[in-house]
Amino acid sequence: MTGVLEVDGLRRRYGDTDVLCGIDLRLGAGEALCVIGASGSGKSTLLRCVDLLEPVDDGTVRLDGRDVTDPRVDADKVRREIGVVFQAYNLFPHLTVLDNVTLAPRVVHRRSRGEARATAERLLDRFGLGDRAGAYPDSLSGGQQQRVALVRAVATGPRLLLLDEVTSALDPELVGEVLDMVAELRADGMTMLIATHELAFARDVANRVAFLHDGVVHEEGPATQVLESPRRERTAAYLSRFRAG
Repeated sequence: MTGVLEVDGLRRRYGDTDVLCGIDLRLGAGEALCVIGASGSGKSTLLRCVDLLEPVDDGTVRLDGRDVTDPRVDADKVRREIGVVFQAYNLFPHLTVLDNVTLAPRVVHRRSRGEARATAERLLDRFGLGDRAGAYPDSLSGGQQQRVALVRAVATGPRLLLLDEVTSALDPELVGEVLDMVAELRADGMTMLIATHELAFARDVANRVAFLHDGVVHEEGPATQVLESPRRERTAAYLSRFRAG
């Protein structure tokens, strides 16, 4: 059966440096796959290749069975089906929270102002941001800004949600509110590919975990198995060092 996301033999290099060396991944509808690994292991590059923000040197990325790495494909149309949240919030500082959330539905997806506003207000209310709809990003905490970024990403109804270390720029006390929101989206059945260093979160939320090392998927399996009983020595060594740190 065709998955939402299929990555086959994905390669990406910068000059003489191979960053991704043949990545194979599958992600079915409603699944959450967490990608873990040390800094520089290729997690962010993988997500950027899936969203076509980085060129793919070899291999294919399929979204709902369509090869989106075909050079004839309109990358902008593909990105309309993918929501992305990066480490930085990337909110437009001159727009209110409501305008940040409604911009893409109106401009990119051609939804009416009333429809976009209704969806945005419903999502903002649901995730405890309804009273901040008229505020500007610089008046929000980091956790609030990242939650607005998440609302903005899901307001278009994406087929796939990519989350790239969405808590790494936050103070520790703000991490939980963002992870709780991601967990709620996961419970809704959102299909997600998540690069994260939050191992407890990965264990609790992900169906599967993939450990990247030297540009390849060194180990992949059910979240509990990979994180608590890894089969590969390299995975176990990484988890031990990470927890010790």
